[in-house]
Amino acid sequence: MSELFAAHGLRKAYPGVIANDDVSFSIDTGEIHALLGENGAGKSTLVKMIYGLVKPDAGTMTLLNAPYAPPEPRAARGSGVAMVFQHFSLFDALTVAENVSLGMENPPAASKLAQRITDVSEDYGLPLDPHRTVGDLSAGERQRVEIIRCLLQDPRLLIMDEPTSVLTPQEVEILFATLEKLRAEGTSILYISHKLEEIRALCDRATILRLGKVVGHANPREKSAAELAEMMVGTALHRPERELSPPGEVALEVANLTLQPANPFGTALRDVSLSLRKGEVLGIGGVAGNGQDELLAALSGEALCAADEVKLHGQPIGRLAPPARRKLGLLSAPEERLGHAAAPDMSLTENALLSANLRKHLSRRGFINWGAARRYAEEVIEAFDVRTPGPHVAARALSGGNLQKFVIGREIEQAPEVLVVNQPTWGVDASAAAAIRQAILDLAAEGCAVVAISQDLDELMEISSRFAALNGGRLSEPVPVDDSLTMERIGLMMGGAHDMEVAHNHPSQVPA
Repeated sequence: MSELFAAHGLRKAYPGVIANDDVSFSIDTGEIHALLGENGAGKSTLVKMIYGLVKPDAGTMTLLNAPYAPPEPRAARGSGVAMVFQHFSLFDALTVAENVSLGMENPPAASKLAQRITDVSEDYGLPLDPHRTVGDLSAGERQRVEIIRCLLQDPRLLIMDEPTSVLTPQEVEILFATLEKLRAEGTSILYISHKLEEIRALCDRATILRLGKVVGHANPREKSAAELAEMMVGTALHRPERELSPPGEVALEVANLTLQPANPFGTALRDVSLSLRKGEVLGIGGVAGNGQDELLAALSGEALCAADEVKLHGQPIGRLAPPARRKLGLLSAPEERLGHAAAPDMSLTENALLSANLRKHLSRRGFINWGAARRYAEEVIEAFDVRTPGPHVAARALSGGNLQKFVIGREIEQAPEVLVVNQPTWGVDASAAAAIRQAILDLAAEGCAVVAISQDLDELMEISSRFAALNGGRLSEPVPVDDSLTMERIGLMMGGAHDMEVAHNHPSQVPA
């Protein structure tokens, strides 16, 4: 293979932190190259330099053996470098074609663009209707829009940041087939993911970053996932341990909850019921867009319902707003960390105050105790190993994984009686994911009742006492997490098979 891209001694420093320090690596033509590292290792800064979003302080880059220094993303795209970001940048109210045209320098006429989208999407096994409204698409289909927008640029190098974080196993298989086709055509791919089994199955080589430096290279196929993880963190990984103890009294009850979504593109909840005891972890799985956000909103108080549809320790709370529920001990952490769980331009101290004011007594008679708020933010940062110069830093300045650790830690450190969390380890590295899962299990061992909503089925099997699935706004009957809960049975539940006696005893009779 010939070399397509190379970085030589790249360095980027910000006040209080060196994001990249003397980073050198290369990508060959037609290679899928993995970029691995813990949260805060410098991966995001590195790809931003390659894509022209950030200018390096030192070092050089080459593309096809010619100097490469894009001053902005438009120049990178013009050189043949495209990027699919972890967070979608799409407008829900616009069609697929309209969203694609916004990312093009000189979009063709609407009819020609629609035909190109259809042709390219079908050619790469990612079929899309260019006339559909993006708000009506599943998370996997939105991912396709982002990818097709890049493929229309005929990229030489495609950067993908956590591309499978919101995809079902079937959608992951489709994506991998597309990437294999691109590789065969000579397109190079720089692939960032914390899912190490994916890296082992897909990637030709891997560059490992730790604390901003390159600490090694590897052939992922010759390493186990555990070995790759240990190269990333520098130590052996800790596996979460679950203490089995009898559950306590009922802490949270939901009875026949039916609720229309606040978002016109959301999913209505339909007759949702559940009962959760102290010390239990109820894992809720499902494909993105089946009511996960709406369920969290109903439990947290962001969406109000009939008073007796949600009860905490027997007390009706359906009409209580989030602060009142927090005061009673029901805390939550939503999926969207930047903008929903955290105010982007506020400091970590201010974000700690927003959530923990009542339970940590951070104000008195209308006056904020900023010293106490700062100390609480520091407590969260230390307990959850949040990589940041300090609590004065704005939330948007943190990497996605580090902000996730802060958001989850901020809730756990308040000792909730009930914790509802959506995607608890989204975008965090293997070590941090293990730490967050252990913290959730420790909470449950102390008597907290936990609702963990996640698309990571392995995660749910690791931490849950019982499992239920959301499909079209309906929640299946929760079942114990034991040897009878096979992946086939989980697939039936996620596909909407609510007659669990049939799904359990005669799975072949229930269509997937």
